[in-house]
Amino acid sequence: MSERSSRDTLNAFCDGVNKLYRHEYLRRPTRTDTQCILDHHASYHGFPGMLVAWRGQYTRGDHHGPTISLEAVASQDCWIWHAYFGVAGSNNDINVLNQSPLFNPFEDGTAPLVPFTVNGTEYRYPYYLVDGIYPRYAMFVKTISHPTDEKRIRYAKAQEAARKDVEQAFGII
Repeated sequence: MSERSSRDTLNAFCDGVNKLYRHEYLRRPTRTDTQCILDHHASYHGFPGMLVAWRGQYTRGDHHGPTISLEAVASQDCWIWHAYFGVAGSNNDINVLNQSPLFNPFEDGTAPLVPFTVNGTEYRYPYYLVDGIYPRYAMFVKTISHPTDEKRIRYAKAQEAARKDVEQAFGII
C-alpha cells in the first residue's frame, strides 16, 4: 500500500471511530462522570482518589521495539478520555503529556477536589495509575516494580488489576 493510501485509510478509520464513539466515549468527563469513576475505583479496587489508568507505547508483535506512540487514558468502561497517536522516537513523554487537555484543570486550578487519606496523609486532588515510563509527577502513581513484603505485594497486585481497565481499552483499539 502506498504512503498516501495508508494515510488516507488511517484518516478514514479515525473519522469513523470519532463519528461512532465521540458522544459517549470520546468526550471530556463531567463532574458527575468523575465522581462515578472515583466511587468505582475506591469501592472496587480500593484506590480512593484514583481517576483512570494511563498507558503509552504500542509495539507490534513482529517488531522488537515500539512502532507507534499511543498515549491513552481510559476508565473501567473503556471510556477513552484522551488518546494521542504519534511516531515512536519523534515524541517523548513530556511533549505528549504537554498536549493532553487532561492537565489543564490541574494547571488552572479547576481540577475537582477529591479529598482522601492514605497512610495518614490527606490529599486533595485525584491521581492516575501509570506504568514506569512516565516522569515523576504528583498526579502519577507507579507500581512497585519489585515488591518485597506482603503489603507491597498486595498493593502491586491491586494496582495491576486496576490498570487492566486501560489494557482492555488498548485491546479494543
